[in-house]
Amino acid sequence: MVLLSFSSLSFMAPEFYNVLHHQSSSLTLSRRFPLRPIITALHVCTPPHREFLSSLVVSETASEDELWAAACLRVRSFYDFDPNTFSVQDHKKYLAEREFEALKERIAGKRTGFGRVSCINATVPLSQLSSFSDDLCAACKFTDDGEDRVVVGTLDVNQCLRLPDEITGKKPEGIGADFARAYLSNVCVAKELQRNGLGYELVAKSKIVAQGWGISDLYVHVAVDNEPAKNLYMKTGFVHESDEPAWQARFLDRPRRLLLWIGLSSINDL
Repeated sequence: MVLLSFSSLSFMAPEFYNVLHHQSSSLTLSRRFPLRPIITALHVCTPPHREFLSSLVVSETASEDELWAAACLRVRSFYDFDPNTFSVQDHKKYLAEREFEALKERIAGKRTGFGRVSCINATVPLSQLSSFSDDLCAACKFTDDGEDRVVVGTLDVNQCLRLPDEITGKKPEGIGADFARAYLSNVCVAKELQRNGLGYELVAKSKIVAQGWGISDLYVHVAVDNEPAKNLYMKTGFVHESDEPAWQARFLDRPRRLLLWIGLSSINDL
């Protein structure tokens, strides 16, 4: 299985998207903090061992400390920063703070148009990774019940009729659709740990959470040219429903996307 950062296929929260794509294009920020959007799969880094999988936990976020670590992983995964840029660490922190606050707001039910929102994370003990990736451990560490852990994968499940700036799912139709339709977004796996099944585990957990909410139709957006991501979703049961119009992709300055769908009411092997 190929795992990757899903920056080009997942919906990014309006606040986070605006900071990265609009504010960063202003004269001031573009000169000081040039960002290069990652629109294809990152290079794959296979760790020297897979013992960490025995300690892997995939669950809904349990604390703000963990939520902050997830926000940091998203900034780390979705954009490639020039390390020589002036004050790049401050800019990363700023972006993480924006995503952190926006994510808290969505989870608290304060986002118009959304029902429930849950952040699902894949985490492993710091002790399993401390000798492997200092940068990942430093950026995405949190403490859970006295144990230091690292967020190595994350996504959101969003119960809503639509996502801003995205093509909209058509199932289910009629009354109740706003309660029975959900979207995956902000899906990413740390580049050091791709190709270890973490993306599959995150998607599997999201199905369980969504089904527990009474969701019957689950959607995800994926870039047309992102074959590894499409393969992952197809393997987990998603099928093609529709394509994003070319004009919309050009207007938003991003690769054109597909909308994939899976019906949860008939899933018996979650």
